[in-house]
Amino acid sequence: MKAPDLPPIQDADWPADIADLLPGFAGQLNVYRTMAHDPALLKAWAPLRQHVVKDSALGAKRSEVVILRTGYNLGSPYEWAHHVVRGRACGLSDARIASLRGDPSSMAPEDALIAGAVDELFTAKALTPATQAALVDLVGVPGMIDLIATVGFYSVLGYLLNSTGTPIDDDIAEALAREPLDG
Repeated sequence: MKAPDLPPIQDADWPADIADLLPGFAGQLNVYRTMAHDPALLKAWAPLRQHVVKDSALGAKRSEVVILRTGYNLGSPYEWAHHVVRGRACGLSDARIASLRGDPSSMAPEDALIAGAVDELFTAKALTPATQAALVDLVGVPGMIDLIATVGFYSVLGYLLNSTGTPIDDDIAEALAREPLDG
């Protein structure tokens, strides 16, 4: 049995029932152009994406730390590349970004806590009470829950990307070719 060919959907083939999503976030990234093979999922995805990507209690920098560590845990070149660029755009240094591929004990304390929490979700499938307490002290209960939701959200994207071989968007590949990650 051959796996289905699921390349990112081009404008000319975009499903009519989600035409309203094409000019927005869905038409901007290959991951969502791939997800458009399931129009109902993409349509349902939009409100959750708004919260996780734009309105998270974690804030932009902490969200990027969570997403980069999630992409690292998933072995997702697409998520890693995209969020190196997004992390830089929100003020993360290359050294900080590169550290997120390493052992949490070598990271700054806040990043170590966040990366360790992401790792716990991947390995233990839950946060320990100690990690929960530390996260609540750092980001509050909504922030702790948003961290869990962000890992879940980006895990779904990573599984989709890794399964379909979705290519890194050209602008991201070009940005990283011009300015590779140090470290």
